[in-house]
Amino acid sequence: MRFVWFSALLGLSLTALPGIADQEKPTSDKKEWVPLFDGKTLDGWEQRNGTATFRVEDGCIVGKTAEGSPNSFLCTKKEYANFELRFEVKVDDALNSGVQIRSKSRDNKKEGRVHGPQVEISTDGMAGFIYGEGLTTGWLSKDRSDPKARVAFRKGQWNKYRVLAVGKSIKTWVNDVPVADLIDEQTGMKSGFIGLQVHSIPKGKGPYEVRWRNLEIRVID
Repeated sequence: MRFVWFSALLGLSLTALPGIADQEKPTSDKKEWVPLFDGKTLDGWEQRNGTATFRVEDGCIVGKTAEGSPNSFLCTKKEYANFELRFEVKVDDALNSGVQIRSKSRDNKKEGRVHGPQVEISTDGMAGFIYGEGLTTGWLSKDRSDPKARVAFRKGQWNKYRVLAVGKSIKTWVNDVPVADLIDEQTGMKSGFIGLQVHSIPKGKGPYEVRWRNLEIRVID
């Protein structure tokens, strides 16, 4: 009985002293989740390249193609290096899209060609794999044969993406299915903006749209 009473007193003492119990909790090198999009405005974003349009509608960022336009990008004004990114996306079947990570514009100019790793958004089985947008590398994800990964994306529905970029490692998930597991030895890009792509379309095609929502990021130290 005395042991139980002593244990109870000790527990009360520890909870009464601020910080004692917290010292036993493991620390994390991940920051809190931060929204990249407030659901109402495009504050914190800027367009680079192309003449496609971006608007806010029903709590989503909506990108709409422009006939004859090159690839267009809505990019964060802030740059990120090591991070975890998550978002949901829904795209018209005929449209190719993507999300840039650690990307730049040529000559650091707004009108300069956007380039860097791109997480693919498409309905052709390539969703979630990583492409070298504006680079000479082509696909950074060389092995794109995983049958589960190739059917992870759902046509005509909202799709949940997760991207984890730490050092040279870039990993992606689509609807909780692992897709890309890349060691980026090709681009040398360690930090840059996040960019939402509306792909170019030929004249006489479209218009098509792509929608993003629940864009959140947390920085990893």
